[in-house]
Amino acid sequence: MYRILIVEDEADAAKALYAALERYGEEHQEEFQIAWMKNTIDLDAPAFDLIFMDIDLGVENGMEAAAELRTFDKKTPLIFVTNLAQYAVQGYQVSALDFIVKPFTYGSLSLRMDRAMEVLHEKRDRAITLKTKDGLRIFPASSLIQVWVKGHNVNYALDDGTCVVARGSLADTEQMLGGVPFLRISSGSIINMAHVRGVHDSEIILSDGSSCYISRANKRHCLEAISRYLGGGAA
Repeated sequence: MYRILIVEDEADAAKALYAALERYGEEHQEEFQIAWMKNTIDLDAPAFDLIFMDIDLGVENGMEAAAELRTFDKKTPLIFVTNLAQYAVQGYQVSALDFIVKPFTYGSLSLRMDRAMEVLHEKRDRAITLKTKDGLRIFPASSLIQVWVKGHNVNYALDDGTCVVARGSLADTEQMLGGVPFLRISSGSIINMAHVRGVHDSEIILSDGSSCYISRANKRHCLEAISRYLGGGAA
């Protein structure tokens, strides 16, 4: 499943894009969870795999919002959907993947989605390479359940029951993992939301039966991100 966010202040435009994305998913056997926001005030980009953003959002400028987004999230693919064609090319300054000019056709949307899905498939299927004391260890990102730091070592728990240990910092690891479905829940821990099997207050139960805890400062943000990832987001 891929989580897509539409940022659009006009309900009719959002519904049209929603319908086009649903059609694309059906035609290409892709499962999408689509959410809609009228502005970026409560945007939590790492909870999404792909963002469609209008430039003219009424209360704010989408281009400025995208620039702000890139200060804390440089990875999530972004596509502008706008009737302000003269400004769309500025999207490349905020590393936008592409742009669509309103009123868009399904054909133009489909072409952009083909490109976006190539990026998302490559991201999801990527391999993680770590240098350990025993040499290089390579594993698929999807097999990673949890990451935690202890001293100067970063521990990577995998779904085969093994734990890979490498020198480094959690900040560097977070940058390497690059967002969804990975979520930093405390100063010392990152989880793979695809392996979450339960949440009880601040306790998270993972697929290997282990538990970890969300820090108080991150609790609201993390619970909202997990809820959206597991299907609790508004559509």
